[in-house]
This record gives sequence, structure tokens and C-alpha cells, in this order.
Amino acid sequence: MTLADDLATLIRQEQVLVFESFDENIAWQLGAQLQEQAMSEDWPLVIDIRRFDRPLFFSARPGVTSDNLDWVRRKNNTVQRFLRSSYRLTHQLAIEGLGIQERYHLSPADYADCGGGFPIIVRGAGVIGSVTVSGLPDRKDHQIIVDALCLMLGHDCYDLSLPPESAFFTD
Repeated sequence: MTLADDLATLIRQEQVLVFESFDENIAWQLGAQLQEQAMSEDWPLVIDIRRFDRPLFFSARPGVTSDNLDWVRRKNNTVQRFLRSSYRLTHQLAIEGLGIQERYHLSPADYADCGGGFPIIVRGAGVIGSVTVSGLPDRKDHQIIVDALCLMLGHDCYDLSLPPESAFFTD
């Protein structure tokens, strides 16, 4: 699997994982689903779901640190700035051979080019917010969001999954 193959999958995820509507109740259901999985796997995970103008769901599991909170903030900023997943941006930058600071002149203190931030996309409205997690390796952070969205939206997780390893990232 190449970076370009992964990137094609990441783009497809964003094209398919689209809500018909999104409100506080849906945010709660999505957050609860992620929280239940984190509890069953005993993952140290921060879960943050937000519209860009306000938080809708937040959870921090045992074992997370203030660093995880900062990663969530930076991943949220990245999704809001680029209106795409933070992991998609990571792959796009890797293909170009650049970091976020070199390519966009953005401070890594405020933006993160790593997995774990995914746009909340509503049909007819576009990207309205993000679902972000931190606590696991980047690829896993990204994939657990995709899996949860697949379950909520009725899509086959296997069809939208990245392989466990790629030529660029491994867990």
C-alpha cells in the first residue's frame, strides 16, 4: 500500500461518511459509541465532538494526559482550517515531502498533521464540525473514528478501512 493508495481511501471516507443532519443528540450518540469502545478496550482516550462554534461532547478516559488535550485542540484546528481529516492532510503533506509549517506557514503549536481529527459533514451544508480523538497511534486514532461513523451511518467498516499498515505509517 502506497501513500497515494491510502490518500485515495481517506478521500473516499470523507465522500461517503456524510450525515443527513447533525445535532446535539447525534453528537451524544457518536460520543457514547466511541466512549463505550474505549472502555471495552481500556484505551486511554480523549474524545471531543464539536460544531466549530461550540463543543457538543467531551470525554477523557483514565490514562490521558494534558498532552492529549493539546493534541485534540491542534487536530480540531486542522480540521476546521482545511475542512478535511487531519490524517488526510498528513498524507498530502507526506506526498509533497513537507510539514505543515513549511507548506502552509502554520505553527505546529496550533495545528497537527497527524491522525485523529475527522470532519463532520452534513449533506447540503458541508463541514460543520469535527470529531477528534487522542491517545492511540495516529492511524488507530483515525480508524476508530471511521469505524464509529460507519456504524452510525450504516456503512461497511471493511470497505472504508485503511489496512493495518502502510508504506508510510505503521502502528
